[in-house]
Amino acid sequence: MNHPELIAREAVDWILRSDRGLSPVEQDEFFQWLAVDPRHGDAFARERQTWRDLDLLAEWRPEHSAEPNPDLLARPTIRSNSRVHWLAPVVVAAAACLALVAYVALRAPGSVTDRAAIVATSYEHRVLEDGSIAELNRGAAIEVAFTATERRVRLLRGEAHFTVTKNPHRPFVVHAQGVEARAVGTAFQVSLRAAAVEVLVTEGRVQVGPGPGTTGADYRSEAGGVLPIVAAGERVVVPFTAVAAPRITAVSADEIALSLAWQPRLLEFSAAPLAQVVVEFNRRNTVQLVIDDPALEAIPIVASFRSDNVEGFVRLLEVTAGLHANRQGDTISLQKKKTR
Repeated sequence: MNHPELIAREAVDWILRSDRGLSPVEQDEFFQWLAVDPRHGDAFARERQTWRDLDLLAEWRPEHSAEPNPDLLARPTIRSNSRVHWLAPVVVAAAACLALVAYVALRAPGSVTDRAAIVATSYEHRVLEDGSIAELNRGAAIEVAFTATERRVRLLRGEAHFTVTKNPHRPFVVHAQGVEARAVGTAFQVSLRAAAVEVLVTEGRVQVGPGPGTTGADYRSEAGGVLPIVAAGERVVVPFTAVAAPRITAVSADEIALSLAWQPRLLEFSAAPLAQVVVEFNRRNTVQLVIDDPALEAIPIVASFRSDNVEGFVRLLEVTAGLHANRQGDTISLQKKKTR
């Protein structure tokens, strides 16, 4: 068995690697490291808590008081060495690693960015060269072409949400099947449907109109002018073969949340029973979790997880809570691991 000091050093190494982001291979290695020896989980949780205490101490400034609050340096009280008690801090730390998003940096401003399509096989979060964020739903594809005077994105298929960095001298334009949504600094979703383009504005305002050379849809309003600007909380649907003029409609907060439900959210639980955590994951994913043993429903979970990280959550339960996961299609059954 490894010496406690060596285990502590390994735990610190995993914390450092976790803070800068684990690759998929490293995530698997981390889970294996936890599973090899129950002391690994204890060490990881203990060292993580030490780092948090140091973070709190770092926030102290002389103007706050004559000396730091002694509670910042107090050693934590250890209630139990059981696996269920240390599951919570380990889940928090590991989930933070799994929730990290891969960012892609494109080329420097002033040059035309490569037009190679970005295809999302699952949810994708992209930071563009200007700091704008493109979130792609599964199956969506975009092309990015930035110049010194314009930021242009072409939505080839699917739907994507854009949070645009403000730059009045360099408009941000999303083109989809002859329809253009033009913004300076705002947030909006563009969905390319079978017979129409839908633009939903979640922040700011967006001008929707025909792209260069477009001869298809009629973008004129009933009043005869060009389609007015779409404001936050509004949606416009532009059919490809429009007979009537496209109309702007108000959208409720619940409708906006439903339209954006494909985006992952950070799920935070404070001593929530496993049954409640399962309900929250199942509401947001195609893969469904099922608890086969009612005795497992009350296992307390204190964690922060990305809502699309079902597999990571399940794997962590397998190596820390003694659970067995039976995977069949889009269903994962959670069972108590059998002991020989």
